Amino acid sequence: MIETRLLRQFIAVAQELHFHKAAIRLHMAQPALSQAINRLEGKLGFSVFLRDRREVRLTPAGSAFLETAYRTLSELETGVVQARQVADGVAGTLTVTTISIAYYASLLNTLRQFRDTLPEVQLILQEMPSARQAEALVSGQADIAFLRTPPLAAEHIQSRRVLEEAIVMALPLHHPKVQDGEIDLHDFAEEAFVFTPQDLGAGYHGQLIDLCEAAGFYPRVVQEAAQIHTLIGLVACGFGVALVPESMAQSGLGDKVVFCRIKPVNGSKNPGVELYMSWNGHHPSPLVERFIGMLDIN
Repeated sequence: MIETRLLRQFIAVAQELHFHKAAIRLHMAQPALSQAINRLEGKLGFSVFLRDRREVRLTPAGSAFLETAYRTLSELETGVVQARQVADGVAGTLTVTTISIAYYASLLNTLRQFRDTLPEVQLILQEMPSARQAEALVSGQADIAFLRTPPLAAEHIQSRRVLEEAIVMALPLHHPKVQDGEIDLHDFAEEAFVFTPQDLGAGYHGQLIDLCEAAGFYPRVVQEAAQIHTLIGLVACGFGVALVPESMAQSGLGDKVVFCRIKPVNGSKNPGVELYMSWNGHHPSPLVERFIGMLDIN
């Protein structure tokens, strides 16, 4: 391993082609500089200078190594600057996994503000179900996750609730219950339902099942789809009805799907669907802190 100090001393002599002038420039004694160059040549295994009483010249090998020395120091300086930017939270990579957030204005505003404020940061956004997000977060493949249910309790995983929204019923446009405005969930005990698979979000899936059971029935699921947007499309095509977060009412399918509020089941307020933000405390990052700060503002 060749120290950067030796490289700088070599470059100074190569530029001055005079040991005494190079020593003055480096603020060191000439004998110490000569010893340093000898030590460098010993490490390299070849001579970098031809020197006599009249002149100092680079050897062909020394000329070739000079380019390497310049490039090495330049890359090192660039690397230091980049690392400092990462440490300061103005560069680097932030990987955010999320369920569909197309209708969550505060989250979209945060993503836009983050990208605009920190253009040197590579923002990677990956949409995936909550269960896979939890795996990515725990394994360190994700920095921040927006998911329905926080990962299983783990010392290094931190979570906070971002929002809560009501569960509504998505009905095809010509369903007879559309005119009710606010529906009684028990009336749908015999209906066909479309659901997201349990293994892609057990907490969210279980919450919907619990709501139906509280209304006195277990939903008859005829079709599953990984994305809620797909469920809405299935409802529009008449496959069945679906329980979805209220934000889906902004999906743009209002001419084919009607979203109805659900009357309190058993006289109690129906539980809402929660969205959590989680991050891995074992991987502290200034970028994560900046993102959380911007989300708080929005």
